[in-house]
Amino acid sequence: MKVRSLSRQLAIPLVVVALGLAACGSDSGEAPHGSAAELGTTNDVNPHDVTDLRDGGNLRLALTALPPQWNVLHTDADGEVAGVLRPMMPRAFRTDAAGNLTVDTNYFTSVELTNTDPQQVVYTINPKAVWSDGTPITWEDIRSQAAALSGADPAFLIRMNFGFDRVEKVERGVDDKQAIITFRQHWADWKGQLAGEGFLFPKSVTGTPEAFNKSLVDGILLTGGPFTVQSVDRAQGRIVLGRNPKWWGDTPKLDTITYTVLDSSAFIPALQNNEIDAVGIATRDDLKTAQGIPGVAIRRAPGNVWSHMTFNGAPGSLLEDPGVRVAISKAIDRQGIATAIQNGLVQTPRPLGSHVYVQGQTGYQDNGLPFDPDAAARELDALGWKLNGDVREKDGRRLEIRDVMYNDQSWVQIAQIIQQNLARIGVRLVIDTKPGKGYFTDNIKPGNFDVAHWVWSGDVFVLKNLPQVYRYDPNDLQGNYGRVGSPEINALIDEALAELDPAKAVELANRIDRKIWEIGHSVPLMQSPGNLAVRAGLANYGAPGLASYDYTKIGFVK
Repeated sequence: MKVRSLSRQLAIPLVVVALGLAACGSDSGEAPHGSAAELGTTNDVNPHDVTDLRDGGNLRLALTALPPQWNVLHTDADGEVAGVLRPMMPRAFRTDAAGNLTVDTNYFTSVELTNTDPQQVVYTINPKAVWSDGTPITWEDIRSQAAALSGADPAFLIRMNFGFDRVEKVERGVDDKQAIITFRQHWADWKGQLAGEGFLFPKSVTGTPEAFNKSLVDGILLTGGPFTVQSVDRAQGRIVLGRNPKWWGDTPKLDTITYTVLDSSAFIPALQNNEIDAVGIATRDDLKTAQGIPGVAIRRAPGNVWSHMTFNGAPGSLLEDPGVRVAISKAIDRQGIATAIQNGLVQTPRPLGSHVYVQGQTGYQDNGLPFDPDAAARELDALGWKLNGDVREKDGRRLEIRDVMYNDQSWVQIAQIIQQNLARIGVRLVIDTKPGKGYFTDNIKPGNFDVAHWVWSGDVFVLKNLPQVYRYDPNDLQGNYGRVGSPEINALIDEALAELDPAKAVELANRIDRKIWEIGHSVPLMQSPGNLAVRAGLANYGAPGLASYDYTKIGFVK
C-alpha cells in the first residue's frame, strides 16, 4: 500500500506490492520461519563482503508500469519510480535495520544541527560529488530544491514540502560545497529533508515550475549515484540502468539493473522462467511455488509498507458526511481481513491500528476503531440512511459506493471481504478494477472513486508525512486524495512538526492518529509481512526492513 516505512516513515503511494495475501478460508500451513520478527529488529539480505562477489551481472526486477513522472517530488509520481531512482540520486542519510541513521558520506561529509534558536542545519557536500554530466553538486542545488518545495509558488506541483515551507533561507557556507539552512519555524524531521524519498535533484530540474513539472515526464538525464539511465524502451516496457562513469565512490559490482513492466500476475511465472531475480510474495500459493523453484531463496523481514482504504469525502461526494465514513469504518472487520489474507504468511496476523506508525516502531499504538457492525447500522439509521430492501437510501440516493483498485487478485480478495462486511449493514460495495497505467493520475488524484485502495510506503521519517497525507487544504491537496481533514488536525500537525523533543512528538502523533480515525479519513488494513523470493546467489539484496541498500555492494556470489 507506498507511495507515497519507519521507526518513522515517508509516505509514497504504490499501486501494488506483495501484501502477503493468501486464499481465504482455513489454513493448514505454517507461517514462514522468521516472519514473527518485528520491523526494526531484523533484515534478510544475504550479506556478503564484496570480495565474495563477481564483477558484473544484471539485476532484473519488475515494475507494473513505466513511471508517469520521474520527478519523485512531483504530485504525479508513483511509488515505483522511487525504487528506480534510489541507485541514481543523492540522499543525506543511510539507515540500518533498526532505523538508525548515518550520514551517507558519498554525498555529504557532515550534516549537523548547529543551532535551535533559530534552528539551523549545515550540509557539507563531498568535494568529489558531481552530477552525471560532471557538473559539481553544490549548495545552489539545495537552495533551488528548498525554494521549489517551499510552497511559495503554487506553480510547482509538489507531492510534499519536506519541511521546506518552514525554511527562511538557504545560504552558501564556507564555499560552494556547503549549504546553511535557517528555519523560521522548528522542523522536527529535519534529517529527512534530503533523505528517505527526499532525493536531491539538480537545480536544472527544480529551478522553474516548467522544469519541475515537465522536464522529467519522459525520463531523467542528470543523476548523481553509482548508476544512471542507460536506456528506456517504451515499446518493450523496459528500463536499464548502467554504471555511472562519473561516479566517485566505490565501483558497483553489478553492470546493470533492468526493470521490466509486467502484470503482477506474471511476477512469479517470470521468476520461474528466470526472467527476473526477485519478487514479493503475494499469496500462500506464490510462497509454495517460489519455494519449489531451484536456486531461489525466501528472504523475510517485516515490511514498512501497508495497505489501506481511503474514503472520498470531497464536498458533494456520497461520503462527504464524516459520520457515514466512521460508521462504514466500524463495519469493516479488519482482524478478519488480516486473518483471512495473511494466515500462513505471518505467525499472528494483526490489522494495522495506526495511520502514522507501523507495528514494531517506537510510537506505535493501536488507535483503531472497534469492529461493531451493530453500532454502524444504528449510526447510519440516525443519520437518515434507511434500509430500502438490501440497500440504504437517503434523499433519493442509494448508499452504493464504488471501490476503485488496481486490477490484482490480492486487492479483489480484500474488496470482496469488505463487500460482505458492508452488505450486512445495508451498504453496497461495487468493485471497480483499474490497470496500473494511469491508476493515480486518472483515478486517485482527480478523486474518481468513492473508496479506493493502494499501498503506502515510507522511510524512517514519519512526521513529514502528516501534512502530506492528513492535512487538508483544498488548494494544496498533496497526498490527501480523499479530501478529508479538519482545522483541529491541521493545528495538531503543525504542533507536532515543531516539536524537537522526540517523546513529545510521538505523543502528538498519536493524538493526531486518533483524530484521523474519528473523522473517517481512511482505514489502515495490514502491514506487509515482507516475504520476498530472491535468487539464492544474489547478495546484499532481499528483505531490507528499515535498512537502505548500498547499490555498490549488491551483486552475485562468485
